[in-house]
Amino acid sequence: MTLKIAIACDHGGYALKKVLVETFKDLDIDWLDLGANSEESVDYPDFGYKLSEAIARGDAQYGVAICGSGVGISIAVNRNPAVRCVLCSEETTARLSRQHNNANVIAFGARLIGPDMAKACLKTFLSTEFEGGRHQRRVDKLTPC
Repeated sequence: MTLKIAIACDHGGYALKKVLVETFKDLDIDWLDLGANSEESVDYPDFGYKLSEAIARGDAQYGVAICGSGVGISIAVNRNPAVRCVLCSEETTARLSRQHNNANVIAFGARLIGPDMAKACLKTFLSTEFEGGRHQRRVDKLTPC
C-alpha cells in the first residue's frame, strides 16, 4: 500500500510546504495538497480543519500541518477527536510522538524550523512505528468512545 499524506498550511507555511512536497517525491509518497497555495494571507483554522477532516475520513494515513509558529494550526487540527497532532521542532519529539502517542499529524512552525530539520523530522515521523503495549491504553484515553 502506498503511503498517502495530507498536507495543509496557511500563508506563513507555504514556502515550507513546497519544500516538504519535494521530500514526498523523493520518498515515493502520494500526497493530498489541501492548500494554501500562495503566500496571500489566509486563516490557519480553515486549513487545519480541512486536514483533520481528511485524516478522519481516511483520505490519508498521516498529515502535515504548517503555519508560522505551528501553534495555531496544530490547535485547529487537534480539535478533531480522530487526530493526534504533535508540534515538532526536532527528531526526538517526532520519534516519541509516533512510538508512544501514535500521532497521525505532525505540525511545523515555518518561522521557527529550518527546512533541513523539518525534512529530518518528517522522515523520522513517517518511519517510526507505534509501540502499542502500555502506550495503547493511554492513546485509547485520548479517543472518545
